[in-house]
Amino acid sequence: MVEDAVYRALKLHISQDKFYIEPRDQQSVGDQILEIDRVTHELSLADNEGQIPPSAESRDIFGILGIINLLAGPYLVVITKKTLVGLVKGNEVWKIKGTDVLAFPRATLHLTEKQQRNNTTYLSMVQSVLQTDSFYFSCTYDLTHTLQRLSRTSPDFLQMPLFERADPRFVWNGHLLRPLVVQPELHKFILPVMHGFISVTSCVIKQNTFDFILISRRSCLRAGTRFFVRGLDSEGNAANFIETEQIAQFESGTCSFVQIRGSIPLYWSQRPNLKYKPAPLLNQRADHRAGFNLHLDKQRVYYGDLVLINLIDQVGGEKVLGDRFKETVRTVGLSSLRYEPFDFHKECSKMRWERLSILMDRLSEDQVKFGYFSLRDKDGQIESEQRGVFRTNCIDSLDRTNVVQSLLARRSLQAQCEEYEVLSMGERIEDCAGMETVFKNVWADNADACSVQYAGTGALKTDFTRTGKRSSFGLLKDGINSGIRYFKNNFVDGFRQDSIDLFLGNYVVDPNEGISKPSPLETQRDWRFIFLPLILFLGFSMFIISVLIPSTDYGVQFLYVLFWGAAVMVTLYVVLYFGNEYVDQPRLVQVQLKDKNV
Repeated sequence: MVEDAVYRALKLHISQDKFYIEPRDQQSVGDQILEIDRVTHELSLADNEGQIPPSAESRDIFGILGIINLLAGPYLVVITKKTLVGLVKGNEVWKIKGTDVLAFPRATLHLTEKQQRNNTTYLSMVQSVLQTDSFYFSCTYDLTHTLQRLSRTSPDFLQMPLFERADPRFVWNGHLLRPLVVQPELHKFILPVMHGFISVTSCVIKQNTFDFILISRRSCLRAGTRFFVRGLDSEGNAANFIETEQIAQFESGTCSFVQIRGSIPLYWSQRPNLKYKPAPLLNQRADHRAGFNLHLDKQRVYYGDLVLINLIDQVGGEKVLGDRFKETVRTVGLSSLRYEPFDFHKECSKMRWERLSILMDRLSEDQVKFGYFSLRDKDGQIESEQRGVFRTNCIDSLDRTNVVQSLLARRSLQAQCEEYEVLSMGERIEDCAGMETVFKNVWADNADACSVQYAGTGALKTDFTRTGKRSSFGLLKDGINSGIRYFKNNFVDGFRQDSIDLFLGNYVVDPNEGISKPSPLETQRDWRFIFLPLILFLGFSMFIISVLIPSTDYGVQFLYVLFWGAAVMVTLYVVLYFGNEYVDQPRLVQVQLKDKNV
């Protein structure tokens, strides 16, 4: 518990010249209010001496996400709705359900018409990120660290303000908090927010009650969408990197088991081009070993030894990545590192999901060696620590990855329940119907949340995670999700990638955009973008008409069908050839990387 916690309840007063943010916690009576000048943009603490105008608009808020600068000027982002997820170590954890973005300037008359249009686009980008249903916070507990990391820290560290001790990898509003963190005296107003997934569920096994908690922390260091962000960046950060911690809070102690996932740690890309599955491309000019070592060094500092579980196909386009991955690991040659390939699709084809036991058997010895973190609550004694992690990936590090992670997590929970005598030797979690249902559904919900954030839809294969079986309905649902992914990845994700880059501060809006500096939002489309789809639509329409409308001269009708069919095929070939022209490309940051294969 942090004594100097962030304020849980606030009252926002909006006047013509200032924002006044008043603490409303029971223990905050007499605390100073935060004044934000809407003209000078100055932030300051002041005693509440009746300076808030009676005419000011007032509303309840539950935290400050920060301040972001757009073309019109700064915008204040606040939390307006929240819902309780549960308690972790006695601390309330909340999910953000509503936000508001408030402009400092009262009008946009100082902008040109084009700037006003672009400012509206930037504002919609910020709002699209905030509407993602996966932001979490606690005013008293550091959600960005695992229990084991927190146990290793000094008492002084635990008394530091939350924003000072939070792991920057998992603070998604870090860029928005910068105007506040330069003034440490504002620490009670500075709320770090995590992105990912959290579930807290009370479970019962044989009259033993405990809390089953799952926390997935999404890294903000190489964040983005499925096809536009792959592999490593120049600092060794992997795309779609997620740290997942499974916690069991028993009556006499607490256990946690940590796993990580992330894109294949090489320099590669897979840019959308209208094809259902674009070919992954390795950057032939990059030093993959150096990038892999950078990534590996960071993971070893946080987690110790690693087992790299690679679930991609060992044939076709994915094989190129797998071969280079395997070779890179071999050249590093560390005793604390092991590479474990498993062709998921080949091994489990034709519904042979029982073959996952082959992989589990291979990992059994490592899992025993790594163990898990265990802390006795009575005297705070650490019983055991986790000495290594499994780093799992498939091509997206989503669907196949989540299936394997859930199996490893179940095995760890089994051992923890036996240690705390919730289960006797020989008894299995699978035989406890209520607990098994909770376990499967929580891990399936985790899969859906992580998948929506990266790929735009819920996860595939969740019918197996939820029920332990593959079903025809599950296959149908996967087909629908695959179709939605295709559409979003090709025609929506450019905007979504820009939104993430803007929110995280990877792109900072220049106030001179549209005046002395061109705006990246103003891009010109090639003529092919307009005319070829029109020709394709016209040709397809005429082809259908030629087929359906009867003719007295079947020879002429056949020629019409042949002509328009050929026109459709030729035009479709040209559209696919210039596929990149029709994809919704990012315009702020990632567009600079389009031809670099990174």
